[in-house]
Amino acid sequence: MPGMNTPMTVLVTGATSGFGEATAERFARDGVRLVIAGRRADRLEALARRLSTTASVHPLPLDVRDRAAVEKALSTLPADFARLDVLVNNAGLALGLEPAHRANLDEWEQMIDTNNRGLVVVTRQVIPGMVERGRGHVVNVGSVAGTYPYPGGNVYGATKAFVHQFSLNLRADLVGSGVRVTCVEPGMADTEFSLVRFGDAEKAKTVYQGVAPLVGADIADAIHWVVTRPPHVNVNVLELMPEQQAFAPFAVKRR
Repeated sequence: MPGMNTPMTVLVTGATSGFGEATAERFARDGVRLVIAGRRADRLEALARRLSTTASVHPLPLDVRDRAAVEKALSTLPADFARLDVLVNNAGLALGLEPAHRANLDEWEQMIDTNNRGLVVVTRQVIPGMVERGRGHVVNVGSVAGTYPYPGGNVYGATKAFVHQFSLNLRADLVGSGVRVTCVEPGMADTEFSLVRFGDAEKAKTVYQGVAPLVGADIADAIHWVVTRPPHVNVNVLELMPEQQAFAPFAVKRR
């Protein structure tokens, strides 16, 4: 990472809400140079204004599903923000909770395009510079859904299993390069996740009733922690759940 007098340069995707917004806020407190990317330009500008009191901030309106836009945006960053030290691949979503035979194929494709294709395009654009400089850290936001299946999690869980395995394979490719890779895998967390999934605010609220879930700041702290370990330490995978969540028993359908 940069020397004592040189602040890190951090790129956070999906920065306009939830984990991404909280992560941007956490790094801004360190006075870093911060590139915040997201689809909602109004939220992005508001966040940039708020964080600019403690950090140098470059808002980057961007849909990670648009490969040409990603390549152009990341290859033309202002000089002060171009040498990225940390990439937080946070952009992602879950849609629907229907069983596979009733699921909406458009929603499946949107999850794959955002959670997987967008993530790998952003990563491929960023890591050559990290390798050339001999330092960097890619943090991919996965999910416990990539490890523990649940009814209706079909494609969402599969996309997060991809994120987990892609992270491990990046580690295999980048070993010894000075570039670290971590997959942070949250469990139940109260963000806009369920609102996006269901499109219904009241239904989204019921997900967290009677539970003290994780919140964005918890995941932001975890991401900040893995990034700030000594350069010789790589946290491969970090899984977090609220205390009230655990693993489900095997399902047995009796006749």
